[in-house]
Amino acid sequence: MNVVTRFAPSPTGFLHIGGARTALFNWLFARRHGGKYLLRIEDTDRQRSTAEAVDAIHDGLSWLGLEGDEPAISQSARAARHAEVAADLVARGAAYHCYLTEDELAALRDEARAAGVPVRSPWRDRDDAPDGPFVVRMRMPDSGETTIDDSVQGHVTVQNRTLDDMVILRADGTPTYMLAVVVDDHDMGVTHVIRGDDHLNNAFRQTMVYHGMGWDVPVFAHIPLIHGADGAKLSKRHGALGVDAYRGMGFLPDALANYLLRLGWSHGDDEIISRENAIAWFDLAQVGKSPARFDLDKLSDVNSHYLRSLDADSLWDLIAPHIDATSPQARARVVALKPLLAERARTHLDIAGSIGYLLHDGAPMMQEDAAGLLDDEARTRLVKLVGDLPNAPWKGESLATFLKEWLTANGLKMKDIGLPLRAALTGTRQSPSITDVMAALGPHETEKRIGETCKI
Repeated sequence: MNVVTRFAPSPTGFLHIGGARTALFNWLFARRHGGKYLLRIEDTDRQRSTAEAVDAIHDGLSWLGLEGDEPAISQSARAARHAEVAADLVARGAAYHCYLTEDELAALRDEARAAGVPVRSPWRDRDDAPDGPFVVRMRMPDSGETTIDDSVQGHVTVQNRTLDDMVILRADGTPTYMLAVVVDDHDMGVTHVIRGDDHLNNAFRQTMVYHGMGWDVPVFAHIPLIHGADGAKLSKRHGALGVDAYRGMGFLPDALANYLLRLGWSHGDDEIISRENAIAWFDLAQVGKSPARFDLDKLSDVNSHYLRSLDADSLWDLIAPHIDATSPQARARVVALKPLLAERARTHLDIAGSIGYLLHDGAPMMQEDAAGLLDDEARTRLVKLVGDLPNAPWKGESLATFLKEWLTANGLKMKDIGLPLRAALTGTRQSPSITDVMAALGPHETEKRIGETCKI
């Protein structure tokens, strides 16, 4: 089988984090089997669909590396094709025209609910065609059962008598979702429908449209939804829901994709999974049936791994838009300290907010808790240190050896000089190894900063 999958979001807002995972699973399954991964914008709800939302979906998918293999299809542009299939279903006897008024339909629904039976319009068995508006309804079977062999949920069966004669074409000639999605999936050649398990009930109704047209039914795979840490369905009260928000929070696309992959899918105990391995390993049989819980701390841990894996120049490119560098040496300093900076950070924004002392020349802006470290005794020691600093080599390891020997020669310990030196050079109590900071700053800047902060 030539595998074809699709991701079909509704453009009524941002790209939801759950939608991004669905797109990822479809993309991976297609890649795993050498097939195609397509994108369809389900914009039939014209009142709620916006161009801004369409752009946000494309932007989010592009950022994650999940663009479709072909240009996206707009569902609303295919309304004529949907109406054509509805007419064909009527001609085949699989659907019928229903002339019920709103009041008649409401009364029929009340009766059906009271009797515990599905809605069955009296027009399903009539041959006359009065003037006036009508909808097109599917003619659902009254007996028997329908079983879906779902690739995630397993065998799921419903009794056909529980299925309403659903509307597939409205009185104004526009299709409902139940019709449009089937027609589009068929015409796009979709072989595997991978989507959230909130669509599982829809699958039985949509199967009737496939049967009515004599079309092959695709393989269904309904994946559990993502829940919050409290076990409830992910919602605004759990925090950010859109991919764009996580991008703005400093998460990397590969890290977010890696984390989403592990929400409901597993490969042994592997936590960090490259795109290449994900493609090679992904299979629907490994998708769990239970909802996965979104854990921001876990996402941050995964992101920190990918952050450490970045080369120094790529890290600089990430943080550059978020900083105000005035020193021509700023980039070189950050690049030199990259391994140490990334080791402590969860996102590149953490780094951008903690490297002010590398971005300018001269005395650093002193934080309040660091200023108190520079008392008279500390200043005196720093003045002595400046006079004894070596000319070369100016490397972190060499400076660490020099400082150790200097402390011994002067009867001091690291606690006597370490924090004041850090305050004088960075204006903070915390930074990477102070000798590595000295190496990144260079001898001239190191001497200049100590001189200005200690007013030599």
